Formats: sequence, structure tokens, C-alpha cells
Amino acid sequence: MENTTSAISVQVDSQDKEMANDILKSLGLNMSTYVNMAIKQLLYTNGLPFEVKNKENNYTTNINDKIKDKSVNNYNDYTTMPNLVDFIK
Repeated sequence: MENTTSAISVQVDSQDKEMANDILKSLGLNMSTYVNMAIKQLLYTNGLPFEVKNKENNYTTNINDKIKDKSVNNYNDYTTMPNLVDFIK
């Protein structure tokens, strides 16, 4: 079976592209090689090869701060969880 290639065109922020190219150059890579590596990892892992999540938002940060300063007891099992649930309401 013959291997063929296809072109991919994507829009990225110019400054992000420039910084990414600088990093890749320092690693001895170019953007095309990096994209090919990323696609191979996507196929190998059958998903994203890195964790994707939102940054902590103010709501989460507020709860974590309350737990740390003992305004709300931390919970280890379902018997101590109601204190946290009451705080969230």
C-alpha cells in the first residue's frame, strides 16, 4: 500500500505560531513534524495525549479556600460530606 500525504491548513494566532516555531526549532523540529507527531500520538492513545481541563474558576477556588481555612470541614466519607453540601447551597 502506498503512503500518501494530505495537507492541513489551520488558523492560529501569529504570536503563538512564532513562539511555537522557536520552541520547535530549539528541539530540532519544525511545525510539520510536530503536527505529524501529535497526530500519531492521537491515534496511538485513541484520544488526546494530554489532559484537557478548565482552569480553576472562582467558585472552585472559593470552596478550596474555605476547606483550607477550616470554614468548611474537609470530608473523607459520606458522613462528613453534608457540611460541605450545606456550604455550597
